[in-house]
Amino acid sequence: MSRWAIWRSIIGLTAVCACVVWFPAHSMIAQRTTEDRLDEPGFWPRKSSRSATEYAGPSACSPCHASIVASQNSSAMATTLMHAKNSAILQSHHALSFSVSRYRYEIRTDASGNTYSVTDGASNLEATLSWAFGSGSVGQSYLFEKPDGDFYEARVSYFGSLGALEFTPGRALSSPDSLEQAADRWVRPEETFKCFSCHPTGSTIGGKFEQTHLILGVTCEACHGPGKRHVEAMKMAITKGKDVGQNTAIFGAVNLSPSDTLDFCGACHGSYWDVALMATTEGVQTSRFQPYRLEESKCWGNEGDKRLTCIGCHDPHKELETDLEAYDVACLSCHQGSKDRRMVVKEARRSCPVSSKSCVSCHMPNVNVPAMHRSFRDHRIQIVRSTG
Repeated sequence: MSRWAIWRSIIGLTAVCACVVWFPAHSMIAQRTTEDRLDEPGFWPRKSSRSATEYAGPSACSPCHASIVASQNSSAMATTLMHAKNSAILQSHHALSFSVSRYRYEIRTDASGNTYSVTDGASNLEATLSWAFGSGSVGQSYLFEKPDGDFYEARVSYFGSLGALEFTPGRALSSPDSLEQAADRWVRPEETFKCFSCHPTGSTIGGKFEQTHLILGVTCEACHGPGKRHVEAMKMAITKGKDVGQNTAIFGAVNLSPSDTLDFCGACHGSYWDVALMATTEGVQTSRFQPYRLEESKCWGNEGDKRLTCIGCHDPHKELETDLEAYDVACLSCHQGSKDRRMVVKEARRSCPVSSKSCVSCHMPNVNVPAMHRSFRDHRIQIVRSTG
């Protein structure tokens, strides 16, 4: 080989190495965007089903999983979507208003429903709200339909920390061109598809949004897949003693790898590559995407650890635990409790010199996200050092 050929090979190899170094470690493992996952065979959250008849509904799960269904039904996950007329927030606030510049926004609730109105002092626009997104602990946003059949998003949302209306995050307009623009925003069909694929269950049928037969909120089949075949298989096993073996026709995320687990939950909560490719989201805004922030942690490494996944700390069938000390067990499964009391674990990490309880209060601090009017527990686990 000539000297020039050798140098050309070295330069080419250097360029390749530079590209590899430039990409984060996550790109070297089998993680993909949610859209990539949806194109692959098998079940994945947000995936379209062939028919609404594939769903059994949470009541069909109760005979075998009564306590789990009851617990999940009372969680915020189960109330992520509702008909606006059934919103407890709107029912308890008969008149909500918000004013900015010459515009006044109002949502009035009575026995006939919810009326959203916007006025500039000269003209007035009104619409009947159709859907309420969010349980309200953080906030609740609203959609309505116009005669053209398209969905429109109200430009204001309710925020739990304020107990009042404010601009929906990312929807504020300093100087709208018209009253129509000030009042709402047209929701593109592909965006409608995406929003409804996370907040209810079974809303995407045959690759299209279908609101007729959807199941309100995130219920069993949102994470385990359509369950009619599973219910039938279990009934067959119980009534006829037929051994179904492993063919239970239901999805279980418990056997996923750590990185796949985060991608699974991240389909709605923000997977690494979903967030990394969002050009409009950066800085503190990303703290509300827990899977993404968790993978940004130094302790995540290249392949993760089952003890450090979403379900390693949270039970998706229960309401979110808010007692910080309740998470100490998870933290101490990797870290030493103290210098003289080592945990018997696969790989014991060094102990914290400050405390052995309420670990997340320091290592996962709250980060304020102004647009959400709320602080979020930052899942980018870190050693926070004083700057004073």
